Amino acid sequence: MTELAKEYIKHRKLPLSRVIFRVIAITIGAILMATGLEIFLVPNHVIDGGITGISIMLSHITGWKLGIFLFILNLPFVYMGYKQMGKTFAFSTVYGIIVLSIFTSFFHPIPAFTDDILLATLFGGMILGIGVGLVIRNGGALDGTEILALVINKKVPFSVGQIIMMMNIFILGAAGFVFSWDRAMYSLLAYVIASKAIDAVVAGLEETKSVWIISDVAEEIGDAVNDRLGRGVTYLKGQGAYTGDDKKVIFSIISRLEESKLTTIVEDIDPSAFLAIADISEVRGGRFKKRDIH
Repeated sequence: MTELAKEYIKHRKLPLSRVIFRVIAITIGAILMATGLEIFLVPNHVIDGGITGISIMLSHITGWKLGIFLFILNLPFVYMGYKQMGKTFAFSTVYGIIVLSIFTSFFHPIPAFTDDILLATLFGGMILGIGVGLVIRNGGALDGTEILALVINKKVPFSVGQIIMMMNIFILGAAGFVFSWDRAMYSLLAYVIASKAIDAVVAGLEETKSVWIISDVAEEIGDAVNDRLGRGVTYLKGQGAYTGDDKKVIFSIISRLEESKLTTIVEDIDPSAFLAIADISEVRGGRFKKRDIH
């Protein structure tokens, strides 16, 4: 291995500007989560999933402040995160949890923004999800459930998502005994809304798709995609496993709104072409930006 390769493998310090941006983003994310909890969900006896949900129930039973449980219960998982994800993740998570704990305590005396349980569930779940998404997107976490799921995943034949879902079924079900069964159902709704908001923030609001096209007239299709969609294309060399024939593969990135037009272009030029379209979460660099078409 060359010295240059070794240098790239080593952990490299982030630029100061990037560190400052992350700190600000994690701070805003933690404050948003605290707002969703203390201003909307907790006063209406609605919980979130994971360690946060357990903390809310313990706070209700004992009368202690929510921030205390959020901090104490998440600490063991921060250590697990350090072992699984590295020290940058651990530091980001510890900082986020500290900010979250402080602001939940600060917001606790403030009365609920609304007593309408449905509005509190919808807006609380959405605000909480946006906050968590901001923190995850910037390299941290505010709940230890996913870290625990990563550890358990190595020892059981279930995916991380399945493990999280099973844990949250028990946690959200427990809300029925601590509060009431209608609150448990509202908690499930808040959890679903928060999950969707997290996905939107982490994956990005602008949905993009990757496109793979295999055709005997690849250049004609590539030129049409370039001219009619304003998207750049890349030609890759491929070979059919069965026939051994050389194939030219087209790769491109499009937006969700362009999918129908691209499908029409391919069908018009080569109805027998192989076309695969997949969702992607983020695109950086290259010549992804759309060129104006006339």
